[in-house]
Amino acid sequence: MPGRHSRRSMLATMAAVPLAGALSACSGGTSGSDSTSRTGDAGNRTGRNATHVTFWSALRGSQEVVDAFNRTHRAIQVDFQQIPSGPQGGYAKLSNASRAGNAPDVATIEYPQVPGFAIDGVALELTDLLSDGLRAKLLPQALGLTTFEKRVFSLPLDVEPMVMHYRSDLFAEYGIEVPRTWDAFEEASRTVRAKATGRRLSAFATDGGSQFAAFAWQAGAQWFDTRGGAWNVSLADEPTRRVAAYWQRMIDEDLVVMSPVDSRAYDAQLSSGEVLVRLSGAWDAGAQMKARPGQKGKWAVAPLPQWGASDPALGTHGGSTFAVTSSSGHPEAALEFIEWQVSHPDALLARLSSGASSQYPAAPGLVEVGRKAFDRGYYGGQDIYTLFDQEAHKIRDGWTWGPRMTATQKVMQDGFARVGGGQGSVLESVRAAQRGTMPDLRALGLSATEHSS
Repeated sequence: MPGRHSRRSMLATMAAVPLAGALSACSGGTSGSDSTSRTGDAGNRTGRNATHVTFWSALRGSQEVVDAFNRTHRAIQVDFQQIPSGPQGGYAKLSNASRAGNAPDVATIEYPQVPGFAIDGVALELTDLLSDGLRAKLLPQALGLTTFEKRVFSLPLDVEPMVMHYRSDLFAEYGIEVPRTWDAFEEASRTVRAKATGRRLSAFATDGGSQFAAFAWQAGAQWFDTRGGAWNVSLADEPTRRVAAYWQRMIDEDLVVMSPVDSRAYDAQLSSGEVLVRLSGAWDAGAQMKARPGQKGKWAVAPLPQWGASDPALGTHGGSTFAVTSSSGHPEAALEFIEWQVSHPDALLARLSSGASSQYPAAPGLVEVGRKAFDRGYYGGQDIYTLFDQEAHKIRDGWTWGPRMTATQKVMQDGFARVGGGQGSVLESVRAAQRGTMPDLRALGLSATEHSS
C-alpha cells in the first residue's frame, strides 16, 4: 500500500494527495450488479453482518437510488444522508468531517471541486481499485476530468455537454434560424433586439463562472495544466481573450440581458419570454420542464454554436462524480456501490423516478435507458438524448480544473457583477480571477506558474 506523500512530492498535480491506509487490499476491485455483492465474507453473502457504507449527497433522487441498491444487495447496505449543495453547505461539511476523520465512505463532488478535494486528501486515489471493465463503461472525456497524471480520484455519474435551449415558438415568430456558429448567434441577437422590444436572445450570466469556463474550454482555452511539475495558470490565454471580447461586444451593444442566472429575476425573464435562449448543460432540459410546465411545446434543444465549424468542440456545464473518502473503512464496498450507481440501469431508473431529469450519463451504455424514460412531450417529441449523445462526444479532451475553483470563480463572478453595473470588463474580471488564484495555490504549498498567453 502506498504511504503518505508531502504536498510537494508529486509535483503539484495532486501534490501530496494523502492515501489512506484503509486500502490494504488494493487489487482491482469490481462491482457486482447482481443481488449478492462480491464484497464481504460468507456471513455477508447470507445476509448476516452486512457491510454498511455511508453516503452523503445533495443530488436529487439519491434516496431512491440507495433504496434500490439496498433492496438488491445483501452483503453491502448503504446509509444515506442528504446534505446541502454548494461550497458553504455540503462541501464545507465534507471538509470538516474529513479533518475530524469521520467523513462518509462515499461523497458526491462536482467536477470543478475534484482537484481540491484530492489535494486536501479528502478523496482517496482509486487508480489501483478500478477494473478495466469499469473503465470501459465510462465515456473517456468524463473519466479524464477526474484523472490527474493517470491517477483517478473519483468516478463520474453524468457529464453535461453545453447545449442551446431555445424558445422554438419565438424563433419561428421572429424568423430566426437556429444559429450554428457564434457569429450567427450574434446576428440572431441583433434580430431579436430589432424586432422584439424588451426582449433579448440570451443573458450574460453575472454569476456564471462555470458558463464562461465552458465557452473558453470550447474555444480551445487551457486555464490550468500540470506540465513541468507545477500548476500552470493561464486564465487569460488567447482563446479566452477571444471569448471575452465576443461577450464584451454583446454587452456593449446591448444584445444580452445582464443577470445572475441563479435568481428569481432570471426565472421571471424566461417565464415572460424576455430571454429566448438558455446556454447550459444537458441537465437543464429536465430542470426547465419542472420550472415552467406551462411552456410545454414551446422549447427545443440544439447544439451549442461553434467558434469554428471545421473542428467542432464543446466544454461541459455541470455534472457530478462520486469519491471514496480517505476516512472510509470499506473502500472496496464503497467503490462497488459507486460502480452500481454510475453504470447499472436500475440505478439510473431509480434516480429518474424522483422527477423530470435529463442528465447525460457518463456511462454511454445507459443512454438508451435515459432516452426511454424521458417524456418527450414537453419538447414536442424531440429526441433530445440523441442530440446529447452526439454532443457529448465533442467534449474537448485535456481540460483540467484548478485546485481552488470555488475561490477562482468567485473572484471572476464578482468582476462580472461589476460589469453588469457598468464597471470594468469581462477580460479584466478574468485577469482578476487569475491574480486571485495564485496566492491560494502557493498557500497550499504547490509549485505554480502564471501565464497570460
